[in-house]
Amino acid sequence: MIEVEKNFAVTEKDKTRLIEGAAFLYKKVFTDVYYDSPDYALTGKDFWLRTREGKFELKVPQNAGHISERTTDQYEELETDAEIARELGLSAAKPLAEAIKEKGFAPLATITTTRERYQKGDFHLDFDEMDFGFIAFEVELMVKKPQDIPQAEKRILKFASDNLITKKGDGKVIEYLRRYHPEHLAFLKSRGVA
Repeated sequence: MIEVEKNFAVTEKDKTRLIEGAAFLYKKVFTDVYYDSPDYALTGKDFWLRTREGKFELKVPQNAGHISERTTDQYEELETDAEIARELGLSAAKPLAEAIKEKGFAPLATITTTRERYQKGDFHLDFDEMDFGFIAFEVELMVKKPQDIPQAEKRILKFASDNLITKKGDGKVIEYLRRYHPEHLAFLKSRGVA
């Protein structure tokens, strides 16, 4: 599956309006540890390797071009150790954590998130509050094939317009880098990733 998503800046008033008529799915707390190499080999290509509650996941970009040209973000999320090892060119003969360490990938950010997820039609609405004082909101649709992405983008933008949310927001890792690792963020901006 491919995630097609967009972050927006919202207020509490916006949230009240957005969740009206939506189904509350869950509220949970989870901790993500994001990894990269000292030369930003992963994030510099818009790859986001993390553990979520101890399990590795890799978000692989499906977008083409500079982030400023994107309508939405699109990622294929790899969730098995074999898929992740193959995508990163790592040895599948070793445990993934060991192969990642040998490749020089180390933690760059540890973020604990409290997420409220709602469903409105087939849209997922995620309201995230991070342990470093940042709040994010994301609208997401899941599609099966790359050719379904343009229609999903149009639907997300229409959803935003219909619900009077137009101000772009940043994701939690970008905001974390802005606050704590501005040199890393500057590198990502120079590569068109942030």
